[in-house]
Parts: sequence; structure tokens; C-alpha cells
Amino acid sequence: MKADQILRALPAHAQRTVAAFLRQELPGRSWSDVRRLIQSRQVMIDGNLCLDEGRRLRGTEVVKLLTHPTAPPPREEDVRIRYLDAHLVVVEKPARMTSVRHAEEQSWSRRRKQIQPTLEDVLPQAIAKKLSRGQRGRRGGPPGKLPPVRPVHRIDRDTSGLMVFARTRAAEQHLAQQFRRHTTGRRYLAIVQGQLASQTIESKLVRDRGDGRRGGTLLPDLGRRAVTHVKAIEQLGDYTLVECRLETGRTHQIRIQLAELGHPLCGETVYNKPLNGPAVSDKSGAPRLALHAAELSFDHPLTGEHLRFEMPLAADLAAFLDRLRRHSRERHDT
Repeated sequence: MKADQILRALPAHAQRTVAAFLRQELPGRSWSDVRRLIQSRQVMIDGNLCLDEGRRLRGTEVVKLLTHPTAPPPREEDVRIRYLDAHLVVVEKPARMTSVRHAEEQSWSRRRKQIQPTLEDVLPQAIAKKLSRGQRGRRGGPPGKLPPVRPVHRIDRDTSGLMVFARTRAAEQHLAQQFRRHTTGRRYLAIVQGQLASQTIESKLVRDRGDGRRGGTLLPDLGRRAVTHVKAIEQLGDYTLVECRLETGRTHQIRIQLAELGHPLCGETVYNKPLNGPAVSDKSGAPRLALHAAELSFDHPLTGEHLRFEMPLAADLAAFLDRLRRHSRERHDT
């Protein structure tokens, strides 16, 4: 089976368009071939689908050429609202949907944003439809511009699971403070390579470990403290289902710490390579990054009531887990 191709943009490629970069890195491919790759949803940059041939590189990205086109991104109807009031909304984010639009994308046209919508983009309309359904005799959504939601945290594009958005400035400030103080409860389910034992992982994370990627550091004056409590749930032959409870919430914390422990997530494509070492081979067949935000708890910003939500493992990861279980039983029986 032909593998996906990984290309790395270097500082010398900064400000070059992705089309020009691919034309240079793929000898024998014409401009038409390069444009076709982009339009057919076979180019990803740092884990995000790229559909814009004119996008300019920063010079530190990982560009992946997919063997097969990716499925269309999730739409508004794929987002399930779990809790809604005048102050906040809790939703189940589908995998392959970016949580929040990056700063450099805020100036994009509405049409361009609709090609690959974020959860932040589609949520106002989903809220309007839910409220409309709750009001008998009312047709369509509310008139005028829909009020935006206010993100207070993020989960990765390829991660499924629970998120909360504020709906007012006061709620945004209160919820953001809870996340900063690490008083929220967040539990993830992950499937990792290898047999991993229960433990607490504590490290210090930096933005650049030396190769442009986030990672851990042993230097005493650098990095931010990161703590993850890991519980082994089920051994699956060469893989382990684990529960990860965040004590802190650094960017990509779970992915980095497990990878640096020697147990990268199944489906990991960014933190699967040690510093100055080769990428770890992944033969699991994971459909995407095997990470799911299964539990979220926090205090309501107005009433102070403690709210707690749980979400079962997403369907694609549940099917993947069942497959690993079958393979593990078959190996044990032979």
C-alpha cells in the first residue's frame, strides 16, 4: 500500500505559495497536477486540509500529500449541542473540524470560510436553529446577524469530544479564568502504541524543542509545567487504551508527553518523531488521531452550579478499538 508523503517546509520556503512549494518538491509534476492535488483534498499543512493553492507558507510547516482524498469536512448538522443557556453552550465537536479559526484566517471572505468551516463558524447558526425549534410557530432563525460564540479553550482538529463556548463577555471571562487556573475537569480517552502502565507524567514544555516542534525540555529556566494523570484501561496486544486527566492544559500536552514517553498516539503524524531521530512506525490502521475529549466539567459562570458532561467514544474510534480487540483476541488464541 502506498504511504502518504511527508514534505517539510524550511525557513527558505517562507512566503512561497503552497502550489509553488509542491511544484518544486515534486519533480515531474505539472502545475495542473499540483492544483489537482490541492483541489481533490489531498494536501494537508500541519494537520489541516489546504484547499488554497495561494496560501503562503511560514517556512516551518509539515506538508502531507495524502494517497487518497480526504472526506468532506463535518458540517453544522454534525455538531450536537449538549447544553445551552443565555451564557454558554456545550457541544460535541466532530473530528476533522477545527475548533477556532486561526488569526490569519479571520480576514478570509465568507465564501472561503464556508469551504472548511470551523466549529466557531457553524455554532451560531446551530444555536439559532435549536432556539427556533423550541419556539412554536416561529419560522426560520432570528433576523439579523447572529451573535458570535466566544471560545475559551480548544481541542485539536482531529480530536473529537466536548467543548464549551461562552455566549457573553462576562461568561467568557469567568470560564477563561477557570481554564487558566486549571479548575476545570477534563478527561480524555486515547489509544497509544505499546503497553503503557498507569502513571503521572510531569514535564516542562516549550514551543520549539530544537526542530520547530513543541516538546519537552530539561533546561531549568525554560518551559511551562505540564502534568497529565494517565490510567491504563485496557491492554490490546501492541496497543493500550488509556484515560488521561489533565491537571494543566498546555497545547498538545497529551500528544507530546505520551510520544516523548515512547508511546505516541495511534494516528499521530506530528509528534511521532523524536528529536534528531526517525519517525515511529504506526501499523495500527487508526482512522485518525486516536484522542477523544470524553468528559468536561466546570462551574457555571453565573449560578456557580458545577456542570459535568460525558461523551462516549466517537463512532470511528469505537470501531477502531473493536478491531484492535478482535486482533488481540485472535493473537492470544493462536
